[in-house]
Parts: sequence; structure tokens; C-alpha cells
Amino acid sequence: MIDVLVVDDDFRVAEINARYVAKVPGFRVSAHAHSGAQALAAVARCPVDLVLLDHYLPDRTGLEVVHSMRERGHGSDVIMITAASDVATVRAAMRLGALHYLVKPFTFTALRARLESYAALRRTVERVGGHGPAGQEQVDRIFGALRTGPVPSAQGLPSGHSEPTTDLICTVLHRAGHPLSAHEVAAETGLSRSTAQRYLRHLEQAGRLSLSLKYGDTGRPEHRYTWVAP
Repeated sequence: MIDVLVVDDDFRVAEINARYVAKVPGFRVSAHAHSGAQALAAVARCPVDLVLLDHYLPDRTGLEVVHSMRERGHGSDVIMITAASDVATVRAAMRLGALHYLVKPFTFTALRARLESYAALRRTVERVGGHGPAGQEQVDRIFGALRTGPVPSAQGLPSGHSEPTTDLICTVLHRAGHPLSAHEVAAETGLSRSTAQRYLRHLEQAGRLSLSLKYGDTGRPEHRYTWVAP
């Protein structure tokens, strides 16, 4: 198994990313971290194979975390998963040895492609022979293992819907254990009410949520949504 540390300052996003990782055969999440200090402590406490690393952390940047890891002798591989899309940050990540750079928001399919190419890289290195000398053909095979093909868009989602946002709403409803209104879902997720309503409507039509009506004093019923266990 490939052990993964998930680092994101947002607890909910970290949980979603961890759920994505758990869906890919051969990978398991060994720890979560929500700051640079926590990430460095986690790697020191229990070395991992791969770090999924956000750049925007409350105490330092993800690039600073990678730099500190290398200074301290931690050899864990790194895939950046972040909203930082400026070229300077991308180039700096490359110079520090990040194997992939995934810009938020992304789909499970996109992350799975990166994880599978990482697993292929590890298998290729093992076949080539570990620490011995490698010819150009073997070197080409190692670098070629990191290439990913075009990643298709998420299946089954309407235009304008993202898989991470869908998973975030599902997580909130699953945890609640009772019906929530669009207003309550918006407050829990940080989305606008109109965006929450749009996603809730799609999820209800797809059979992932059940809809009930709550009548109040105004006479207009409030739509409330409940998680439907698969």
C-alpha cells in the first residue's frame, strides 16, 4: 500500500480529498494535516510515501513545507493540490521536485489519474532495479511513467457543477443525520444559497437526496433535504 498524508487548511476539503484517495486501489490515507507545522510533524512522526499538499496554509506556504521537508531529510514525494495557479508558484513547485500539480477545483477522475501515474512510477523504478545504474532507456521509462493522458470531465454532473462541491454538500448532509434546508446547507458549506439550491436540486433528482416539505406560518413550505444511504 502507498501511504498518503493529506494536507489542506480546510477540514472539509481534506476529508473529501482523503475519500478520493481511499477510492483508488493501492492507496491509503495515513494522516491528515491542516497547517504546515502539522504536516512537518506528521511526516517526522510517521514517514509517508506521498504528500498531497495545499499551497495556501495558515502558517506557511506549501512550497515552504516542501523546502523544510527536504532540509530535514524527509524524502516523501509530493503532489501539489491547490488553487494557486500562477506560473511562478508552479515553476517553484517543479524546482522543489513536486511530481504533479493539480489546480482546484478538480474531479476525482483528475486526481485518480495523477495517483495512478505515481503508482506506475514506483512500479517502474522497482522494475528498473532500485539503486543500480540505469541506461537511457530505463531513465526514459521512469520519466514516462509520470505522464497522464487527457482527463475526462466528471460523468453525470450538469454543466457548471463540480465534483468537489457535490461531495462537500453530500458530506454535510450525511453528517447532519436529519433534513437540512438550502439555507442551512449554504451556511455549513460556505456556498451561496442559490448555488446550494442548484446542487441540492440535482442531487435530489439523481436520487442521492430525499426531499420533504416543512410548512411554517407563512404558508409557503420550506424544502428540506435528507441524505439517502447508497
